[in-house]
Parts: sequence; structure tokens; C-alpha cells
Amino acid sequence: MIIYGRNPVREAIAAGRRPVKQIWAAKGAIAEFGGARPASNEEIAKLAGTDAHQGVCADVAAYHYVGAHELLARKDPLIVVLDEIQDPQNLGAIARTAEAAGADGLVIPDRRSAEVTPSACKASAGAVEYLPIARVRNIADFLGEAKAAGHWIYGAAGDGQAYDTVDYSGGRVLVMGAEGTGLRPRVRETCDVLVALPQRGRIESLNVSAAAAVLVYAMVAGN
Repeated sequence: MIIYGRNPVREAIAAGRRPVKQIWAAKGAIAEFGGARPASNEEIAKLAGTDAHQGVCADVAAYHYVGAHELLARKDPLIVVLDEIQDPQNLGAIARTAEAAGADGLVIPDRRSAEVTPSACKASAGAVEYLPIARVRNIADFLGEAKAAGHWIYGAAGDGQAYDTVDYSGGRVLVMGAEGTGLRPRVRETCDVLVALPQRGRIESLNVSAAAAVLVYAMVAGN
């Protein structure tokens, strides 16, 4: 996998979770990345498949997903679940917030979902190198397992209870649905509590990554 951008490459090196096979850096970035192979911006853009590379890219091993059971086994975890969110930019942005807030991990379905791609790595500013991410076959089944493990399931929905009136103590699983469609029916039915952000302006809703940021930090503060 070719990842690109200074933060993603820097964090891949620092985290050490997957081998970094080769780094290419342009003149303005080569001093920051010891051992990098000099390359022009044009050559790096060709390798990365984008001009948004900030003068550096790297060939790294495939991303390693963890087992969902590892996340559920943690004491009073905070786990963020993405229900068929297909934009890698949103996945990356949510991963960045979750890692910064100290969440225990992220869960995505193995079909009809964004994955940890180079663009998701870039959007996460390298957070995916530290945040455990699991892929599961069925989100609703995973939520059932989370309940059996004693954790509470909170689903984000426009018609839910005001997010700042909820008790977030104990193990918490936050479920975010896809923009436009929200939580799928079976996933929604599995949630213990539906939570909503106030909408006092004229637009209909927040971007899913912005909404996730508010809710994740509310859960951190309320635990």
C-alpha cells in the first residue's frame, strides 16, 4: 500500500505496527525522512495517485485489522461503530477524533463500507496507525455481542434523546449511520438508546464526522 502525506508517513514510522518498505520524498521533505529516496513532486504524485501528497509517500505493508473480540474484552471500552459509511474521508476523520479522544477502537462492516485506504490514512493524519480497527461480518450481530459483554449501545439518530441528557457510564458503543440514510433498521433496533444533537440552524444535519466528534467527546466527558 502506498500512503502519502507527512503525518501519515511519520506516524506509520513512529507506530511501528506495519513495516515501512520504502519512502520517497521531494526536496522540501527529504530532510525530515531519513533514508528516503529522492523524488520529484511529479514522481511522488504518480506513485501516490494524487497531488495531495505533501512531498512524501511510502510503500507500507497492508493495514492490519484487529479482531472485534479484542475490543469487547476491554474494561469499560469506548468503541465507535460505523454502519456502512462509505466515504474514506469520513472514516479517516472519525478515526482521528476517536484516537485523539482515547477511544478503544473502531468497527466497520466488511462489505459496503469504506476501508483503511491511503486516502483514509491521509484524512486520519496517521491516527489509523494507532487506533485498533476491526472489520465484522454483521454490525447488528456485533452489537448483540457487545450487549452480551455488558456494554451499552448508543445510536446516533435525529429523533433520539438529547445527547447531553444521557448517562454514558460503563462500556460504551457509539453507532454512526451513513449520511442520508442513517442507521439501518436492524442496527437501530439493537441500540439501547438513540441520541441526537440539537439542530437550531437552517441546515438539516451535520457531517457524520462532525457529529461523531461531538458525541465521542460527550461520552469521554460523561464517563
